[in-house]
Amino acid sequence: MKESGAILLVACYELGHQPLGVAWPAAFLERAGYAPAVMDVSVEPFDAETARHARLVAIAVPMHTALRLGMAVAERVRAVNPDAHVCFFGLYAALNAEYLLAHAVDSVIAGDVETTLVELAQSLEADDGRVVAGVARRDRPAGAVLARLPFPVPSRSHLPPLKKYAHLERDGGLVLAGYVEATRGCLHHCRHCPIPPVYGGRFFAVPQDVVLDDIRQLVDAGARHITFGDPDFLNGPGHAMAITRRLHQEFPDVTFDVTAKVEHLLRHRQHLEALAGRGCLFVISAVESLSDQVLGHLDKGHTRADAFEALRVVRHAGIVFRPTWVPFTPWTTLDDYRDILDFVEREGLVDHVDPVQYSIRLLVPPGSLLLQHSAMRSHVTGLVPEHFYYRWRHPDPRVDALHERVSSLVAEAADRSEDALVTFRGVRRLADETAGVTARSSGDPVDVGRRRPPRMTEPWFC
Repeated sequence: MKESGAILLVACYELGHQPLGVAWPAAFLERAGYAPAVMDVSVEPFDAETARHARLVAIAVPMHTALRLGMAVAERVRAVNPDAHVCFFGLYAALNAEYLLAHAVDSVIAGDVETTLVELAQSLEADDGRVVAGVARRDRPAGAVLARLPFPVPSRSHLPPLKKYAHLERDGGLVLAGYVEATRGCLHHCRHCPIPPVYGGRFFAVPQDVVLDDIRQLVDAGARHITFGDPDFLNGPGHAMAITRRLHQEFPDVTFDVTAKVEHLLRHRQHLEALAGRGCLFVISAVESLSDQVLGHLDKGHTRADAFEALRVVRHAGIVFRPTWVPFTPWTTLDDYRDILDFVEREGLVDHVDPVQYSIRLLVPPGSLLLQHSAMRSHVTGLVPEHFYYRWRHPDPRVDALHERVSSLVAEAADRSEDALVTFRGVRRLADETAGVTARSSGDPVDVGRRRPPRMTEPWFC
């Protein structure tokens, strides 16, 4: 094993779960003979001493929040170790490579990064200056690395314990949860998603044995629930069903959740009852909107009617349906917004939707497919490079004002751990007031003892 700590892998935020984004690179590096240090600044303090001795600091940025935190980490690394090679890798590294490389980042890797990261480490160790394919530098752009990799089992032994991460909340109790991925990439091209600009409609399956071995080590660490974090678990339904069958056979008391598109829930509805029987507690599905116009602009691949049908078939199978939303887009009307709230209330989904979802505003990062869409370009007002997104303005200023009010209400409610139903009623009141209609009554008193559906304690699903 080579010098310990010469490589530092940093996770910044991965939706509240133990970071697979560094566990897999760590495994690839260990297989190549390295002993990387790992750090997760979302649950532990920045370790300046470890950073001071690292030759290579690789920072995982799979999402927008992680990218913004990653920039702060890079500054702290530079302060204690100005000679370190700082590499950003992940989806949001790809989208923002130009800015990153102009601001204290030495290299960027995107896509299936692990073998390329190993080659970068070998090049830095040899100090031979050779060009590593797939590594973008200031003087040398590079596209995403897309390849079916020889996956080892993720290395989790040096990560913080599961108790520091999101738990499953069920029947009033908390359960340790693990996070795995059975595939990478996605078949689809939803315009608002960061995956299509990198993967271009491709996806790769992780070998079943690797996924099951990872689940085994998570169960050994105390997990009794598994989140399959694939962008869409049903991109490869045969692969998905084989893994859940083996999971249930070996660990019949372990439950799980998955993420799947509305269109896949309908196309593969024949599998839903089997998933329920194997322990699937809930399905997260990015419904996003109930407006066919908005869904068309986002290229979601489903309609309003499809969303209602997906809810029906998932419920019929005995699985909890947890929709996520992008309720603020340039095309969303006040009636559209209120329609989402009506749907949530009418279908008994108030406790299935984390209140933060009512405040989500369409994010348009550099590289987004939305920037190629003529219906989007007319609303964009400019890039905010240091915050990694394009500003846009709604043609109805009331909608932008509602977004600000809802965001404040939801944030304050979260700070005081307010009941989701109370927050929902506050959001609905703001929406009615903004639309100039009589606010509906609050209905029955809040029943604090009502039975909530299972959920993860970290609300940021996507």
